[in-house]
Amino acid sequence: MHAGRDVGAHEVEVTAPAVLVDVPALYQSHWRAMVRLAVLLVDDVASAEDVVQDAFIALHRRASALRDPDAAAAYLRASVVNLSRSVIRRRQVARKHLKVAEPEATPGADEYALLRAEHRQTLDAVHSLPRRQQEVLILRYWSGLSEREIAETLGISAGSVKSAASRGIATLQRQLGGGS
Repeated sequence: MHAGRDVGAHEVEVTAPAVLVDVPALYQSHWRAMVRLAVLLVDDVASAEDVVQDAFIALHRRASALRDPDAAAAYLRASVVNLSRSVIRRRQVARKHLKVAEPEATPGADEYALLRAEHRQTLDAVHSLPRRQQEVLILRYWSGLSEREIAETLGISAGSVKSAASRGIATLQRQLGGGS
């Protein structure tokens, strides 16, 4: 017997209609939030914008392969996190092998629109945490994701999310003088 349904002498192939991801609409509604997320991860507006652009390009290329168009935003968020990790790894390799200090960058006017000066100390403390703790805290407190969404984005268990968040918050409290 062949795949499909046997209808009398005729075989009928049953396929669901293709549902496409509306990438332009997703871009309009999520670009700014994705750039904010990337800025928090890579600490540089220009690199963050490149990361987000690359994530949207990847989404556009894979849009027809996504089984659930409603999951496109989650796919995009995971892509931004992974691409941000790559940016950070490339920086670390360059620093290690080239032994060249990055020039002091003068922040652009638009950077202050994304990150206020009073948040700088907290963000510096977050960036001193281990990578996993940084990602969990940024996704939770700046992007407002649930534990389940963070677990899906990072490809870890909900228990790992809770543990990383707890350790990260405890370290931040010690560093910022908010706890013992």
